[in-house]
This record gives sequence, structure tokens and C-alpha cells, in this order.
Amino acid sequence: MCRLTLYLGPAITLSSLLFEPDHSLIRQSTHSSERDEPLNGDGFGVGWYAHELHAEPAVFRSITPAWNNRNLVSLSKVVTSSCVMAHVRAATNLSGVNEANCHPFRFERYLFMHNGDVGGFRGVRRHLLETVSDVAFGNVYGSTDSEHIFALVVDELQRLAIGDPATRLATALHRAIDRVVDLATAFGKGEEGFLNLALSDGRVAVVSRFAYNTTEEPESLYMYRGPYPLEDKGDRPIAQSALIVASERLSQDEQWKAIPANHIAILEPGCDFKLIPIERGSSASQAA
Repeated sequence: MCRLTLYLGPAITLSSLLFEPDHSLIRQSTHSSERDEPLNGDGFGVGWYAHELHAEPAVFRSITPAWNNRNLVSLSKVVTSSCVMAHVRAATNLSGVNEANCHPFRFERYLFMHNGDVGGFRGVRRHLLETVSDVAFGNVYGSTDSEHIFALVVDELQRLAIGDPATRLATALHRAIDRVVDLATAFGKGEEGFLNLALSDGRVAVVSRFAYNTTEEPESLYMYRGPYPLEDKGDRPIAQSALIVASERLSQDEQWKAIPANHIAILEPGCDFKLIPIERGSSASQAA
């Protein structure tokens, strides 16, 4: 399983999110504390928005381990953004280590990433692709189950052309999860699946913590709302309205809370997290 971090709030440097916290994503790439295997070294990616320059996000991905990429260190010191999505990868046996398989994935102004797996994906893949539009199909460049889930999300976003942005993203994510579970039930041999998903348009974001065909808890996922940077070093301003989601707590701050199992969390600037239960079959009534 992989590790991910999503930030939404006042603009910060990538470095202050990816490197500086005590248990930053870069540290999680070598010392993950909530996985059986502590290493996540099969590539990484970071996506960020520069709204004053372009509506679409920038993405930097590499198959090198995140802890050993000098370009990432250099870049992160000088790039600032109010919305950042970052991911370190532990590849499954069914997907190779190549740049096309590194998260986050991009479509127009949207970024997407995943921690988990689709059970029985080898049997699901062809049937999944048969269900999506040509546009969504054309946005699949790699072999991961994650990017194929994103194709379902893209498909749903196209159907929900208008509406409140946060509701639209949450509805698209919920419907994509429904479709994954339906396909896995039909073609995945009943294998368990884990769908910690993150989706953003740069202004708002939604995440899911979800598992199916299992009695186990979904993969770990935490939310934080409060001051950032997490440690006050006295040499920079402290943002009071940051929202962060991370596979593992970035610090020991008591404001980190686990996202409840089988829920979607909505992130909107200046607001508390909004939690929506993932109830199978209910998403169709949540049209944006």
C-alpha cells in the first residue's frame, strides 16, 4: 500500500509540507508506521496548483525513491501553492514501476490519487474500460488499478457538468466507488478491496476511506484542521485555516483525527471537514 498527503489552505512551500514535519511524507517513504512494510520506494509524485498562472495543475513524478531525489528537494524549496497532493508508491505485483503509474494522475483541472487496491483487478480491468467514455478511456496511460478508478471518476465528472463544486466532486467519487464495487463483485472473484481516494480541482477536495469484501478496517487516513506549519519555529507566518489529509499523522498534534471508515470527507477552505457516509447505491440521488 502507498502513502499520500493532501493540503488545502493558505499558500505554503512544498518543502514545509513534504519534508519539514516530524513524520512527513518523505519520512513515511522510508519509515511508514502504519504498514507492515515500512518502505514506499517505487516512485513518487507531487501535484500543485498555481491559480494565478493556469487553471490546470503542475505535476512532477519520478520512479526514483522520494527520499533520494535531489530535484524534489530543490524544487520543493521554491514552489508555493494553496493546494498540494503528494504520493509515495509501493507498487503491487500487477503494475510495473514506471512514470505513467506514479500518482497523482491528472485530467484537465483535476488531480487524483489512491492508496489501496481493487481486489481481483486482473479480471476487472477489461470490463471497467468497456464502461467509460472515450474521453475517460483516453486519459488512461498506465496499468494501475488507481488510474482506472480515475477513469470512472472522470466519467462521472463529465456527467455532472454543473453544480456546487464540492458536492459535484463528492458525488463523482461516490458513484465511482459504487461502480468499482459492482465490477469487483461481478468479475473480481470476491476479493477484498481498499479505496482511499483523493480528488481535487484546486479549490476544494474530497477524500474517501473505504473497504469492501472484508471485515478489516480500511487503510489508515487522518484529517487535520488548524495552524500550519505544524511546528512554530518563530521565523514564518502561521496559517490558521489549513486542511490536511494524510495516510499517517504528520505530527503528534492532538488535532489529528481518523476519518471514519467508509466515509467521504469534503475539504473546503475556511470550513470544518464535512463527513458523508458511503452507502452503497445511494450516490445516484446526490446529483450536483
